[in-house]
Amino acid sequence: MKVVTVDEMRSIEEACASIGRPPSVLMENAGKAVAEQVRDAVGTVEGQGILLLIGPGNNGGDGLVSARYLHDRGARVSVYLLGNRHADDPNLKLVQERKITCVQTAQDENLTTLGAMLSLASVVIDAIFGTGRSRPLSGIYRKALEAVSREQASRPTLRLFALDLPSGLDADTGSADVACLHVDNTITLGFPKVGLFNAAEAARAGQITTVNIGIPDGLADEVAVELISDAWVRSVLPKRPLLANKGSFGRVMVVAGSERYIGAAYLACSGAMRVGAGLVTLATTPTVQSIVASALIETTYLPLPETHRGIFSPEAAGLLHEELDSYGVLLMGCGLGQSPPTVEFIREVLFGQNPARLPLVLDADALNILAGVPDWWQQLPDGAILTPHPGEMSRLAGVTVDEVQSDRIGTARRTAREWRKTVVLKGAYSVVAAPDGQCMVSAIANPGLASAGTGDVLAGAIAGLRAQGLSPSEAAACGVYLHGQAGESVRARLGDTGMVASDLLIALPLVIKQLKEDINDTTSAK
Repeated sequence: MKVVTVDEMRSIEEACASIGRPPSVLMENAGKAVAEQVRDAVGTVEGQGILLLIGPGNNGGDGLVSARYLHDRGARVSVYLLGNRHADDPNLKLVQERKITCVQTAQDENLTTLGAMLSLASVVIDAIFGTGRSRPLSGIYRKALEAVSREQASRPTLRLFALDLPSGLDADTGSADVACLHVDNTITLGFPKVGLFNAAEAARAGQITTVNIGIPDGLADEVAVELISDAWVRSVLPKRPLLANKGSFGRVMVVAGSERYIGAAYLACSGAMRVGAGLVTLATTPTVQSIVASALIETTYLPLPETHRGIFSPEAAGLLHEELDSYGVLLMGCGLGQSPPTVEFIREVLFGQNPARLPLVLDADALNILAGVPDWWQQLPDGAILTPHPGEMSRLAGVTVDEVQSDRIGTARRTAREWRKTVVLKGAYSVVAAPDGQCMVSAIANPGLASAGTGDVLAGAIAGLRAQGLSPSEAAACGVYLHGQAGESVRARLGDTGMVASDLLIALPLVIKQLKEDINDTTSAK
């Protein structure tokens, strides 16, 4: 599913009109779909008090259509009109014909009536602006939203929905006016909007659902950003032929771990194995190997010489290079630390006289060391995959963390093109950007994944998929999806408090199993 900017959505709507599907048809479809989604979310609307805040533009028109459908399904609907609508507005007329309570702001100077309407509502739907406003909220609009926020604070059971976007949330940047509501559900129309995934303020949107409003297939084909979907992941999952052997599924060399970060080696290697890599070798110091070997019994090992506990000696890089021709992927960085000998070791492996030229997945400390190498991107193979969190991205790109987070999609796309690398910008709604400008976004924001080690699992999963023949962007996006769904599976079982990285490991193959069963069920149904 494509993720669109405001301009892209307008172009799509214009294309719809040119082929005989005018805005009035899309508005009718949108209002009906929103009403159905609200009904599904709350269980039943019959007898429930539902208040719609209606703005002056198309978002308000969508809301009026929703009001009609909710009324016809038995809800006690009331409408609060913010801004003027034309007297001959057909959707307003249809609402009035049903004797639905409609109050104009001009009739409610002190918002007394709005307060009374809020007190009787169990559901409020924000249909004020949607994508139609990026300026700061002011006047009656700010006051009305502040009244809703006060009611929400005093009555947490009040359910808040936004139609397309919470009013005050910028559809392109994700920045939010201070008066923008924190809603439970955002029902976005046709396609999700970039701003819903682009910044910390996107949390105001709550659970995001996209509804079909009748836009024909193909009109968004030129849009470069899309959500990572179940169907897409199923289409790229590595095949598992019956007559395969371990060589069929690739070989991953993992350089990870140090005396302080031993668990990173375990998690990265296990992530690669749990997505199906045929052979995983851990290249590490004898100190780390002696501690982790009892837990990592399925991996093979390449012990590299150390000067003292967990610190690579100068000969380590050369010994590693002697082995790399036998491997399909090198994953480097998880838990290595940044001691001077380690920095020198990583630099020698990546930029020395005999630099590694096999497919690379670089994470954590490898990325931090890259940031200190001038024009590092010109010296690495173009097929490399980089997996920075926002702090690492800020160092690599030379910008602040706030700048990264205020434009996550733009930052990932820009740097992927400039560096000619596949970039995975981790975090809520992780972004995968390819050098050609294409971009995929995870639909998952899970606070349970904000804990130490989950990034190591992700890096391992991406490396394991790359070893099985997926392209850099396919391996990265598929790994992000499987990792996110594994987190959702653990959250459903344990909650999002106390989730730890190792919980994801057994969930990864179960997510893959479910995807394969779903496609088999679909095939059988045909």
